[in-house]
Parts: sequence; structure tokens; C-alpha cells
Amino acid sequence: MGLDIRLPIGLLFASLGGLLVLYGLASDPAIYARSLGINVNLWWGLVMLLFGALMLGFSARSKKPAAAPARDAGAGPRSH
Repeated sequence: MGLDIRLPIGLLFASLGGLLVLYGLASDPAIYARSLGINVNLWWGLVMLLFGALMLGFSARSKKPAAAPARDAGAGPRSH
């Protein structure tokens, strides 16, 4: 089948993860003080960015042409 969903999923997660990382880095520490001191936007942005990069890597790996199967030169069509 020609449908490969890994590329758009990877682009979506990588772009949204990048935005969350930037927002997490630029946010005021008083905002995430209510989240037990954890910068949730930064950490989930990193997780989404990693997942997006993983999907993009899988997508790029699947686009490599497969090696043609070796054929025996002496083999002809089989007859039953």
C-alpha cells in the first residue's frame, strides 16, 4: 500500500512539541509553581518532539529502496 502515515504524524508531533518546548522555556516560573514545581510544557514538549523525530526517522527509513531479490539464472518457469 502506498499510504504512509508516519510522515504527517511525525511532522505534527515534532512541530507541536517544538512549540511546547519554546513555550516552556519562555514561561514564567510562577506559572508552573502550581504543578508541583514541574514545567509540564517543557517536559511534554520534549516527549512530543522525541516521538515526532522517531516517526520521521521511521518514515525516512521506509523510503529506502529494497534490494531486488536475487534470481537464479538457470531457473526457468516451473511446470507442474
